[in-house]
Amino acid sequence: MKTTPVLICGAGPAGLALAVELGTRGIACTVIERNDRVGYAPRAKTTHTRTREHMRRWGIAGDLAALAPFGVDYPSDVHFVTRLSGHRLALIENAFNCAPDRNELYSEHAQWVPQYRVEEVLRRKATALPGVSVLFDHELVSAQQSADGVRSVVRTKGADIIFESRYLVGADGAGSLVREIIGATMEGTHGLSHAYNIVFRAPGLAQKHRHGPGIMYWQINPEASGLIGPMDKDDLWYFMPARVPEAVRLDKAAAAALIRRSTGIDLPYEVLSADEWTASQFIADRYRADRIFLIGDACHLHPPLGGYGMNMGISDSVDLGWKLAAVLQGWGGGGLLDAYEQERRPVHRRVIDEAVANHATLALHLVRPELEADNEEGDTLRKQLGDMLARQRAREFRSLGVVLGYRYEGSPIVAAEAGDPPTPPDGVYVPTARPGSVAPHAWLDDGRSLYDAFGPDFTLLALTSDAGCAAEDAAALGIPLAVLHSEVPRLRELYACDLALIRPDQHVAWRGNSWAGPEILERAAGRLPVGAPARG
Repeated sequence: MKTTPVLICGAGPAGLALAVELGTRGIACTVIERNDRVGYAPRAKTTHTRTREHMRRWGIAGDLAALAPFGVDYPSDVHFVTRLSGHRLALIENAFNCAPDRNELYSEHAQWVPQYRVEEVLRRKATALPGVSVLFDHELVSAQQSADGVRSVVRTKGADIIFESRYLVGADGAGSLVREIIGATMEGTHGLSHAYNIVFRAPGLAQKHRHGPGIMYWQINPEASGLIGPMDKDDLWYFMPARVPEAVRLDKAAAAALIRRSTGIDLPYEVLSADEWTASQFIADRYRADRIFLIGDACHLHPPLGGYGMNMGISDSVDLGWKLAAVLQGWGGGGLLDAYEQERRPVHRRVIDEAVANHATLALHLVRPELEADNEEGDTLRKQLGDMLARQRAREFRSLGVVLGYRYEGSPIVAAEAGDPPTPPDGVYVPTARPGSVAPHAWLDDGRSLYDAFGPDFTLLALTSDAGCAAEDAAALGIPLAVLHSEVPRLRELYACDLALIRPDQHVAWRGNSWAGPEILERAAGRLPVGAPARG
């Protein structure tokens, strides 16, 4: 028998991120994974700004930047073309905000990097933390919980091991056994589209086309449309063909022939993998049963357009991780764990809607044989299609409003605030310190990010010399609190208050112009009774 405070089923990005969040807070945990997590075929290639901000807090954002296959200065441009060998239709520059230039809106730029590199960085960090174990070739068989903990049966090399834990977290993907164990069901739509993710090696392909560097080339032509782009060093590329009939199974020879037709470039393509998948949109009807939780793909699935999946899973891990740590350390109340689903599920619903909207706007109705013609009719049709693509697809690649603009509005551990929340246009991010929001970012005069000055637990950002008796209240309650004083005028303008309570995950829990007493901390730490009124 083995014991661990938290048993995490699944060593993908969400499971590893949860292990890092817990481990950096001094909570021991064990990650089990039935596979060896090797292979060529990552679906995720975009690490969003918010994910890299979490990695900055963990001290590994630089490690991920060092693994950028083409360097962090490589342009994250998205090209719409008829073929790699064909005509330009439209161009979207700096998609996902990957440019490394310092931006006042965030502390870390996004990064184009294969998922297996993200996992490598997370795994190295997790296994270096005291008390964190990552066990491969270990498969969860069953789990039962009691009032005191969870007993899980784990199989490895033909032998069964019993794990006793305080909590069990399912980060075990779309086919989650943990979801089945708690009796949760997925609600939504299966089969929005049928697709392949083909990974191949093509020496010289980058030099064979005339469109310039980029991360995606949407090839739109009457013969073989599809998304193609560079994935990693050593001439590794990916290709996602459109309109492959569901009955067709691509072998390596057929996949290479399809790449050749789609690009119009004849090279000896070496297909390494052809991962078949179906785009769907699902969300679990519940994320928790007492001591067992779901994160990542185990509780939400959506089309990959926008790059939200992996990033949402990592943010799930951060939200649940600091709350589990607070409860296990004794200063967090049960309301923290109740708030996990209440906070994350509306975010997932919004992201699913966004991804489905991106999936629906491909403008393929203008694809006709004349699209590739070198004449006036072809020029006209290409311009029409290019203009439409630039309008429709910008939403997918200018998504900072979704990535940073989500709020935990209505959360029981967030103070309510009168008035309607701000509603910027789709995709536009307007910082706000309204409770529930990601804390507005700023660069300090000493060159640090404001986030670097926050403490690891709660931080009271005091934009005045008077922080009231907040520190004394926190000490009396046993709730860890750092007080950060700053009288920089632009911060006062940005936060529109004198005091703001920042949670461990860098979301605003409360704001006001004078400290209103210990109830502020009790609510944010999940100690108030369910249904107690939230006051600003």
